[in-house]
Amino acid sequence: MHAELFRNRADAGERLAARLTDYKERDTLVLAVPRGGVPVGFKVAESLGADFDVIIPRKLPIPWNPEAGFGAVTADGTLVLNDRMVEELGLNADEIKAVADEVHQEVLRRTRAYRGTRPEPRISGRPVIIVDDGLASGYTMLAAVESLRKHQPSEVVVAVPVASRGASRLIAPKVDNMVALIVSERIPFAVASYYGEWRDLTDDEVVACLQEAHKELDGSDAA
Repeated sequence: MHAELFRNRADAGERLAARLTDYKERDTLVLAVPRGGVPVGFKVAESLGADFDVIIPRKLPIPWNPEAGFGAVTADGTLVLNDRMVEELGLNADEIKAVADEVHQEVLRRTRAYRGTRPEPRISGRPVIIVDDGLASGYTMLAAVESLRKHQPSEVVVAVPVASRGASRLIAPKVDNMVALIVSERIPFAVASYYGEWRDLTDDEVVACLQEAHKELDGSDAA
């Protein structure tokens, strides 16, 4: 167990929000990365009085080792690759496209499942905070950042309870502000090891959290 340990994702979100008070009353939008980033992001949005929604990047799994990834893709087709890993793996363009196409379809499915008929949030001209429960390689977050930039927010912020040193170095130069409560030098690195309570969330739990968030934050019963 680490000396600095979050009780759960809600605790992590509350502690993260305390570092983001400059974004109160600034028309801020908080975008959570599902699934695990949703309860963290909800607490941040709640504390800041910010609008809340999701952004859905998803890693491109190595075909013979799906727990590891070599890049990520978002709903709008933004694709980022870990070029060094792609070269080391010997993946060709057709293999990359096959994986990316399959993952993109899953991203679109999740987008429909999580947002339903709710319209996409307004991004242009406002500060946007992307929240996840932690960053391992950082490539899924990089895809989210690059996708978000296309919509011209006034400021892009990445906020996470914990990040590996490598992920921090990858992301920090790409955003206007990066907040990570813990930047870990540990190798191997696992986000879960920084949480007392850790489990995978289901789609239904993500939808329920989003529904609760929108009822609480904007007083609407709309999902």
